[in-house]
Amino acid sequence: MSDIFQEVDEDLRAERARRLLFRYGGWLIAAALAVLAATGAFEYRQWRQRQADEKLAARYLDAVHAATAEPADTKQALAGFAAIIPEAGPGYRDLAALQQAALLAKTGHLPEALAIWDRLANASDTDRLLARLAALLSVQHQLDNGDPAMLATRLTALESPDDPYRALATEMRALLALRLGKRDDAKKIFSALLHDEAAPPGLRQRAGALLAELGG
Repeated sequence: MSDIFQEVDEDLRAERARRLLFRYGGWLIAAALAVLAATGAFEYRQWRQRQADEKLAARYLDAVHAATAEPADTKQALAGFAAIIPEAGPGYRDLAALQQAALLAKTGHLPEALAIWDRLANASDTDRLLARLAALLSVQHQLDNGDPAMLATRLTALESPDDPYRALATEMRALLALRLGKRDDAKKIFSALLHDEAAPPGLRQRAGALLAELGG
């Protein structure tokens, strides 16, 4: 007798399951398909992004190769960097802009290069390391004839203890002092750099050589 009740109970459970499936099955299938579609779309976007990044990397390297080849193909390099900037995200965009500015400066188009460096230095979405590098390059290319007060202000901003280019900014401040005829100030700065253990070894060596030339 118990077997009969068990069979009836199982039949009732099966019937309830069929009714539930009929009632909610469409929704469950739709939900499952939505999850699969979302997962597939995410994976597809990731794949497309990887493909796009790889293409940008290849184009960036092609432009760098054109710029550094012997002889350099300046026109092709500048066109390559210019094409990347509006298409890429902050990473390759800013690297391409830095390369573009360096090439412009090298080929006698300093005002255009300065405009790019200053834009990168002041843009809120530029990577901090690249922004500080752009600011430093802008100052470096104006040491000979730029406004001394403006250059000194920019260098002071780059000499904070946690700035990655602090030592280079300090060296430029010494060179600016030399340009202004302030030999004693330059000697003090070079001497401080020479004994700055946090400064790169090559920079300390250069500071020592310049200090010796100044009779320090």
